Amino acid sequence: MELAQAAEFLRSGGALVFPTETFYGVGCLAANADAVARVYQLKRRPVHKPLPLLAAHAAQVDEVAELAAMPRGLLSFWPGPLTVLLPARPCLPPALVNGEGLAAVRVTPHPLAAQLAVEAGGALTASSANLSGGEAVRMPQQLDPALLEALLRMAQDMPCSPACAENAATADASLPLLPILAGGPLPAGGLPSTVVEPLSCNAVGPAGGAGRLRIVRAGAVSASELMAAGFTLI
Repeated sequence: MELAQAAEFLRSGGALVFPTETFYGVGCLAANADAVARVYQLKRRPVHKPLPLLAAHAAQVDEVAELAAMPRGLLSFWPGPLTVLLPARPCLPPALVNGEGLAAVRVTPHPLAAQLAVEAGGALTASSANLSGGEAVRMPQQLDPALLEALLRMAQDMPCSPACAENAATADASLPLLPILAGGPLPAGGLPSTVVEPLSCNAVGPAGGAGRLRIVRAGAVSASELMAAGFTLI
């Protein structure tokens, strides 16, 4: 898919595969509850596990979560592979919100993923493009055939908007159009994004530190980097 076609597909309620700074992800517009349900079905992911979100910039984060609740010191890690748990906005489907009312969101440095979020009009869900429990991948050629089959079946079952129909009319009807957006820098692989929960957004740590954090998932941003930014890790 081209970028404009991928963005239109997301606005129509679809889900697709796209590159991020760490791995290829599969996602949809975060505020679309039906599309979010499709991502869970595609990944065979338990519904009690909220999907992480990806945004193009901080203002887009604030549309889905309360950016004011984020310690200012964490902003220096964005764009980048640091996912922060923040109070969710009412626009988010319940499936994306944990039991404490928090959503997990980051600002991506990947230019194509960021462009997709801008063109689609909002933050995206961005779980790794695999079946739940499977290996994350750095290239579309590595995608699980079962996931590809599920993506194609979903795309064929999707209602087609006028813009989608116009695109389809100019495409080769003999070739199945997989909902995959490829291009831009190759995902780095290695560790996934680090997930942190701010524990005292307005308080400061010892010696005037930036506050307290709980590392929910270790990843690409190390504990030492967070401590060097003045945070106390619990």
